[in-house]
Amino acid sequence: MTNFGYTLMTEQSGPRELVGYAADAERRGFDFEVSSDHYSPWLSAQGHAPYAWSVLGAVSQVTERVELMTYVTCPILRYHPAVVAQKAATLQVLSGGRFTLGLGSGENLNEHVVGQGWPSLDARQEMFAEAVEIISELHTGDLITYDGEYFRVDSARIWDVPDEGVPLGLAVSGEKSVQRFAPLGHHLIAVEPQADLVSGWEEARRGAGVEEPSRAIGQIPISWDPDADRAVERAHEQFRWFAGGWGVNADLPTTAGFAAATQFVRPEDVASSIPCGPDLDAVVEAVKPYWEAGFTDIALVQIGDEAQQRFLDEAAEPLLEKLRAAAP
Repeated sequence: MTNFGYTLMTEQSGPRELVGYAADAERRGFDFEVSSDHYSPWLSAQGHAPYAWSVLGAVSQVTERVELMTYVTCPILRYHPAVVAQKAATLQVLSGGRFTLGLGSGENLNEHVVGQGWPSLDARQEMFAEAVEIISELHTGDLITYDGEYFRVDSARIWDVPDEGVPLGLAVSGEKSVQRFAPLGHHLIAVEPQADLVSGWEEARRGAGVEEPSRAIGQIPISWDPDADRAVERAHEQFRWFAGGWGVNADLPTTAGFAAATQFVRPEDVASSIPCGPDLDAVVEAVKPYWEAGFTDIALVQIGDEAQQRFLDEAAEPLLEKLRAAAP
């Protein structure tokens, strides 16, 4: 069965609003909820960037059923991996075993703020591999000393370790990263519906002797609104950065950079890649390539804080009904 999730988009909503949306999303029937983990919004028009871990801690206490997840946390610069391991273990305890730690190699937008520069892609991948190893070792509850090329951990132990551990979802984007990270994590995270990523991930895990089942977790933006023109306007205002692709999005350092890079993106360009308006069947068609590619879990991003509550109140339940009727 395909699972459908709701995205707590920290770039477009304040912390109190996000907690309220999370509770409502559970009531509307979403299976899981993912939270972005940003220091800055993509564009100034979005206007928010609360600390995701505080938000998720509060969400864990106002929800009972939905699974929770970071989508995604970068453990290589802004956070040391030993600190990420502690945060994730605590959230797993708070949520009663409902948390998955989603990890990725990050974006310059969020990581440059600590003043350590932005490494090359190859270096980021090496740092990410070390970080995943450290987090996995610390989640055993053992006393760990780790001396790597990029990170050192000195006699660290996590004292509140959940009995069930913390599943790791790892963000990948191509064959090289799939081969490198599939044996290190539990679940695949990707933002494009590419079947070869899913099949490559499963093959790499089998080749490494990993037999436990794995999920493929994707995400797609939508701009639902009864007014189609307003839906397109909102998507263009707040989500035109999405058109740049992750090769660009990973390297731009500021909201001003994203504004400049997307100044020639037209509303119709955004509308061609993001379903906009009241048509729920169009949303289903946009989501369909994910389950056809083998994704088991698909999170929706409703664009715009001002549209969030109306989406949850009016569109979420009928949309979930349509998605579940169509999906395997």
